[in-house]
Amino acid sequence: MRLAIIGLGKMGANMARRLCRNGIEVVGYNRSPGIVDELAREEGILPAKNLAEAVQQLKPPRVVWLMLPSGRPTEEYVDELRDLLDSGDVVVDGGNSNYCDSERRGAELARAGIEFSDAGTSGGVWGLDNGYCLMVGGSNQAIAAIEPALKALAPSPDKG
Repeated sequence: MRLAIIGLGKMGANMARRLCRNGIEVVGYNRSPGIVDELAREEGILPAKNLAEAVQQLKPPRVVWLMLPSGRPTEEYVDELRDLLDSGDVVVDGGNSNYCDSERRGAELARAGIEFSDAGTSGGVWGLDNGYCLMVGGSNQAIAAIEPALKALAPSPDKG
């Protein structure tokens, strides 16, 4: 599996590390490129200079996982992704957005045929070693597309 993680702050970067260490290919983009370069050297992520380049490095059905602050940052990236993705692709919001925002974003993306999953993520900086607790919602198709990543991020394939 290959997916993109957009937002490589402390939690997003450690999630990218954990995914790479569990056999998931990660395309990484962050507005500050230093962490992208560091993760490319240390973990072998595939660097992207912008969101469009990240999407171009994925194969359908493409999965783009946002690890951004809830609110305006997430909103702006979801809007941009609507124009970059195709029917059947998946957007995952891992930034603990308000469920009302998630429902609205899911409905908006569905009109374009794009799947949406909200994935409330807990684990902080300890998630790299201990795994993450993921509170995931979405269609069966969206969940099936991201299941390998969910299992890699969880404390074990059957927990978290």
